[in-house]
Amino acid sequence: MHVTDDTTRSTLRRVHPIERLRFVARSQGAPADVLVQESALALSAFRDDPAGLVAACRRIIDRHLTCSPLWWLCARMLCAPDAMQEARAAVTAIESDPTAKLLAQALPADASVVIIGWPEQAVGALRRRGDVEVMIVDVDGEADEAVRQLERIDVDATAVAARNAASAVALAEIVILDCFALGPETLLAPAGSLAAAAVAGHVGAEVWALAGVGRLMPASMFDALVNRWSASAEPLSTTAEIVPHELVTHCAGVGGVGTLAESLKATDCPVAPELFRLVG
Repeated sequence: MHVTDDTTRSTLRRVHPIERLRFVARSQGAPADVLVQESALALSAFRDDPAGLVAACRRIIDRHLTCSPLWWLCARMLCAPDAMQEARAAVTAIESDPTAKLLAQALPADASVVIIGWPEQAVGALRRRGDVEVMIVDVDGEADEAVRQLERIDVDATAVAARNAASAVALAEIVILDCFALGPETLLAPAGSLAAAAVAGHVGAEVWALAGVGRLMPASMFDALVNRWSASAEPLSTTAEIVPHELVTHCAGVGGVGTLAESLKATDCPVAPELFRLVG
């Protein structure tokens, strides 16, 4: 997880939409809500150019294959009669996403939880709960920084080496999987999530999938994302992996914490076949 500061945000608001499009295409590690906001502004340059809008959406998706909120934004714009109005509605929705707040409210008192890496949705919830013990499995080298940030706001956090992930899960009550995308039968989450979820099932810990605004996808869109991602991923070095729903006990989303079936009812990503093709 990386932070985009206020100075960067202010600078981005002043640049030309085409330059903003280039920035979004090059950005790696920026929070999903920032990518959606900046992409919506960049795509406004194509309000009178439907073919250009399709090409620009494909370019953005091609650079951020696992960022389902960008798929969601582009699909909404491509399927709407007024793309710019739809973009504004999408930005409003992701800026007001209640998922982190609802997750924070639902976590049991004094709970011990495991998260994989430095997931933006989960950290947004955990920073609201000073009574929760957080074990952060270090899969991307950022766990120590995540610990420092949480400890600054009096959240008890510990970095755990990836080789000790199973031991951490055995000590925890809940494993939180921060979904890159959630489909009808499986989800895409940070690498290390599958092993953590499997161990949780063995030791009796709960597994909560976390899927906020823009992360719920219908089957054809989810399959397109996964197919595009898997075609370019190296199995032994990928940063994401598929987790079957059978390993998940709860799902946190815009309606609060419930079952996966309940959460999937909130899926609002339209099917945009234009995004199934590669750039060019």
